[in-house]
Amino acid sequence: MMTDFRQILQQYWGYPDFRGIQREIIESVAAGHDTLGLMPTGGGKSITFQVPALAMEGLCLVITPLIALMRDQVDNLRRRNIRAAAVYSGMSREEIGRTLDNAVCGGYDFLYVSPERLVTEGFVAKVRHMKVCLITVDEAHCISQWGYDFRPEYLRIGEVRAALPDVPVLALTATATPRVVDDIQDRLGFREHRVYRMSFARPNLRYIVRGTDEKLQTVVDLIRRVPGSAIVYTRSRRATREVAEMLNAQGISALHFHAGLSSLDKETRQRAWQEDRVRVMVATNAFGMGIDKPDVRLVVHYNVPDSVEAYFQEAGRAGRDGETAYAVLLYGRRDAQILSQRVAQTFPERDYIRKVYQDLANYYQIAEGEAAGRTFDFHLDDFCRRFHHHAVRLVSALELLGQAGYVRFVMEDTSSSRVLFVCRRDDLYGVDYLSPTEERVINDLLRKQTGLFADYVNIEEDRIGEALGLTPHEVYEILCRLTRYRLINYVPRKHCPQLTYLTRRIDAEEVQIPRTIYEDRRDLYRERIRAMIGYFTEHDLCRSRYLLHYFADDAPDCGHCDVCCLRGSAPEPVEASLTASAARTMLLEALADGLPHELADLALLPIPNALRGKALQTLVSDGLILTDGLRVRMKEGKG
Repeated sequence: MMTDFRQILQQYWGYPDFRGIQREIIESVAAGHDTLGLMPTGGGKSITFQVPALAMEGLCLVITPLIALMRDQVDNLRRRNIRAAAVYSGMSREEIGRTLDNAVCGGYDFLYVSPERLVTEGFVAKVRHMKVCLITVDEAHCISQWGYDFRPEYLRIGEVRAALPDVPVLALTATATPRVVDDIQDRLGFREHRVYRMSFARPNLRYIVRGTDEKLQTVVDLIRRVPGSAIVYTRSRRATREVAEMLNAQGISALHFHAGLSSLDKETRQRAWQEDRVRVMVATNAFGMGIDKPDVRLVVHYNVPDSVEAYFQEAGRAGRDGETAYAVLLYGRRDAQILSQRVAQTFPERDYIRKVYQDLANYYQIAEGEAAGRTFDFHLDDFCRRFHHHAVRLVSALELLGQAGYVRFVMEDTSSSRVLFVCRRDDLYGVDYLSPTEERVINDLLRKQTGLFADYVNIEEDRIGEALGLTPHEVYEILCRLTRYRLINYVPRKHCPQLTYLTRRIDAEEVQIPRTIYEDRRDLYRERIRAMIGYFTEHDLCRSRYLLHYFADDAPDCGHCDVCCLRGSAPEPVEASLTASAARTMLLEALADGLPHELADLALLPIPNALRGKALQTLVSDGLILTDGLRVRMKEGKG
């Protein structure tokens, strides 16, 4: 059977053999075993379900939270003449229905769906009629109540498993603590616990922690020192823009990226960065998952994440090609205090949560027993002003109310604009009062969309504008005019947050937040915060060992993080291709500005540790540089 798997790998992907734990996972799921695979970023997760599914009879149902990743994988499979489709938000009802019907009829080898799709009416009923041979759950840590990226819809995956009890499940993730590993298997109803794991060690990745109160200048210095593509992660949308503007002002090409951008903006910026037309992407954590760019040489965290899981996954986007790359975390004097305060902000007191629930009722004038299923625009600033709330604390309370089943709060409205033709197709031929631009918009809609005369179809104004040479606002104005002409009904996308009552409104004193949602998750969140603080305040333990220990993985000191460099534990040999003279020259060039430099920063230079240490000692002995053990600078007059 293994020969058949290898033949499939060679036939469709051109690889001679499997690597890492791919072989073990494939054999396990092919034998019908529920399986959990722990594979670091770049470990080849997709091969572990795509190859066995092609050897099995039926459809592989793939559950993943990333629409961009769905599209990429479906496109890649189709280019290999493998039948694949995806169902995600933004598709019309007709498109979704047709895709699911084709899946029932055996038209696909792979069907990708988002976890949110699982909770829609009728989906599980459709799945019961599909011949499913394997259920694959990507980013499986989201299933766990202990997961750092809590997505309630993932908890509904168990319903699909219950509908297909004899179908094996493959769960895949790049980051999971032992507790999360057990929780994933329990929540997916594994018939037996079966885990395959790769070491999370990244020998080519240099972990550097840098304390600084001049983060902007430090980012510039790092990017100038490390050639190649880079990502800078910030915590806020405003910071992405500010840092990108500062880099551009310094002559470093950069773009910013966050969840609030339009889909066209996201695609355009991502493509520019992937094609190396722009060197640096400054982004929130909305950027990176599913991005396949192997030659990222530097990942800088401008702000400290609130979990080791998040940091490890984001830092791991550097050096996926196996070549030397750097993951640098910047922290300031107040960062540990700011992180600690997030616990209280994320888990406000129960009385405060009940007050928020009551204020919502007052805001919308909702009586007890009413509003179940109703959705309202939620004007966050206005609500905070009227009821004296702090936005961060308020949003946390709303999320807890959502997890307890009372309301659903959506900060970003994920729905698209929609269009329905209210006239008959034949009626369009008799319309003679449209401008040439209005006609072009109608023709573009009819050419690229189906089902427009039967139901609402999702559209994107920026894509229409790009195709026709119009701005999104011009497209908006034209669609509004076509609505006034009674040719279409145009429903623009709302950019206002939405709040939905999941149950009828009750007295605020009756609101219950279970311990599993509040105390248990708060205590675990506090543990993750402490672990993250420990990472950048610990100066005696190898950075790589610290991270691996968190995931119950063990390895010797890496020899090239800032801690290892400062204490001189350098395992690698001196490269014959780099002479002592060349190393001295590189160090003198780095110090030529006459300013003090952290010794840890010199680890960013492409010099083996042993050779760097000897070169520094020689330069000190020769009186060319001065050092206090932590910092080094050129001696005055020696430039």
